[in-house]
Amino acid sequence: MKRFNTAGTCRPNEHYMVDITERIEIIRKMIAQGDYFCINRGRQYGKTTTLEALAESLASEYTVFKLSFEGASQESFASLPVTSAYFLKSLLFNARLGLTSLDDAALQILEKAVDGKDSIADMDFAYTIPNLCKANSKPIVILIDEVDQASNYEAFLLFLGVLRKMFLSRTNLPTFQSVILAGVYDIKNLKLKMRPEEQHQYNSPWNIAVPFNVDLSLSAEGIAGMLAEYKADHSLLFDEKAVAQEIRDYTAGYPYLVSRICQIIDAEQLTWDKEGVLKAVNAILVE
Repeated sequence: MKRFNTAGTCRPNEHYMVDITERIEIIRKMIAQGDYFCINRGRQYGKTTTLEALAESLASEYTVFKLSFEGASQESFASLPVTSAYFLKSLLFNARLGLTSLDDAALQILEKAVDGKDSIADMDFAYTIPNLCKANSKPIVILIDEVDQASNYEAFLLFLGVLRKMFLSRTNLPTFQSVILAGVYDIKNLKLKMRPEEQHQYNSPWNIAVPFNVDLSLSAEGIAGMLAEYKADHSLLFDEKAVAQEIRDYTAGYPYLVSRICQIIDAEQLTWDKEGVLKAVNAILVE
């Protein structure tokens, strides 16, 4: 039986979820255009869940590497060569575990590039990426979650600058189809942290990113669809559209709050109506 989830990534086969297919299709179009962009939203706003669904949606058409900087050590960002090696090793780790389907020729290029190396020189990295992308039969898409974990390291910003340079040269040299960074803060502002006070300027290493205007909040219609599935599974009778609108009014569609209200109503066996929603909201306020 499915349940409402407020801890970690939501999965369609385990959790009651709002259908985000329309959202994924919009992002797919951005990737097809070769856009690089950032997904910046608050904590527990569905970023990771969106990336998971996106990766699954892209798998038949692209080679997708879904990485995360959560828990990355300070040593991984000691210098640009070290960060470059950490990035390529992360790709290889995913490929070897079967998390990403990479052609044999491309896998060999990746293995040769990182074999026994703790750092990779700029020119070696700049040589590896075009060859990797050229050798693979599918375009490569990079998804990096929790980029905030690396935001205070100058090496990471320099690394973004290298990817930007490759993006600007992609007419002549193959590179990644799309790079998507996800985090709480706007990566375009990170350059400010690395400069002395007298040198502050808006010179982002990621100014190639296009605006990401996709609404990640949950609509009343979407919430109603999720509740309709729950209602059918539990053989209940209530007006899911009215309840969904009530939840939307209280939460503005913030995914965590939507799921938490539903979770409390379900766990405490409250009524699926205005009164039940209000009791759940009050419980959240107490929390």
